[in-house]
Amino acid sequence: MAAYLIRRVLGALVVLLVLSAAVYVIFYALPGNPAQLVCGPKTCQADQLHRIETELGLDQPIYLQYWHFLVGIFAGRTFSGGPEAIHCAAPCLGYSYQTGEPVTSLLLDRLPVSASLVVGGFVIWVLVGVGLGVVSALRRGRALDRVVTTATLAGNSVPVFLVGLLLLLVFCVYLRALPFPGYQPLTGNPALWAQNLILPWVSLSVVSAAVYTRLTRTSMLETLAEDHIRTFRAYGLSESRVIRRHALRGALTPLITIGTIDLATSLTGATLTESLFGLPGLGQLLVTSVRNIDLPVVVGVTILAGAVIVVANMVADILYSVADRRVALA
Repeated sequence: MAAYLIRRVLGALVVLLVLSAAVYVIFYALPGNPAQLVCGPKTCQADQLHRIETELGLDQPIYLQYWHFLVGIFAGRTFSGGPEAIHCAAPCLGYSYQTGEPVTSLLLDRLPVSASLVVGGFVIWVLVGVGLGVVSALRRGRALDRVVTTATLAGNSVPVFLVGLLLLLVFCVYLRALPFPGYQPLTGNPALWAQNLILPWVSLSVVSAAVYTRLTRTSMLETLAEDHIRTFRAYGLSESRVIRRHALRGALTPLITIGTIDLATSLTGATLTESLFGLPGLGQLLVTSVRNIDLPVVVGVTILAGAVIVVANMVADILYSVADRRVALA
């Protein structure tokens, strides 16, 4: 296990290095001058443009720019020179062209919002999806199975933004049972935090719960048809024990990888839900930065998203090997 972990960590570091280089080159080597975005397209003079290029290091070759960017992540970075030098502490991802704030601070401010949304939605869609999938598989061909199958088909067909709009109209406008969502820190008032996130959680989890229901049902049916399950039944084990201790574990093992990756991708991919409910998360930050061509923030969010997904892949592989002993640690 130790050797396996070392190989996975080294592999993840290589992937992150390649990812950061590709993202940086794609955004900063494109036609156009990032210094022009800082200075302003209409009011910028030639001397101002040259000064900004020098301060940000944009007058250097692209490989040196990337090297300074990479060093800044691990050891910090100093922009400009002389008495006006600005030191950016590690991990330094630069400064926003629009607000002048450190990109790291912007990410850390938005991360709790996205984490609150995604983790809550993840818990809902896993519990609902896995529960309905298991029940549907155990009642295969019966009325309950047909009802669950129809519901999952409907859940897969409904867009996230439509679910969110319907929830807002029903619970906030007509019934007035809940206030319009707005993020409240968990540390301030947990009850108010949960109350404001109920509708976003449900909106985010509907489609994923439908997907997990179908995956769980299929996996459960395949596991119940395997030889070792028939063997346990032939030994006289009770049906409930066969399902709980053997079938359920084998059926849910493949969902580990899918669940871990879905959790990671949703952290920066829940843009529609965040925008619809006015939650200032990472997805909304990315959309705003793209609209304003705020390259340091776009690069920072992209690298963070890639890092989360790479780490999630590594964690999924480890959990999968622990859950299923038949999987070799290769």
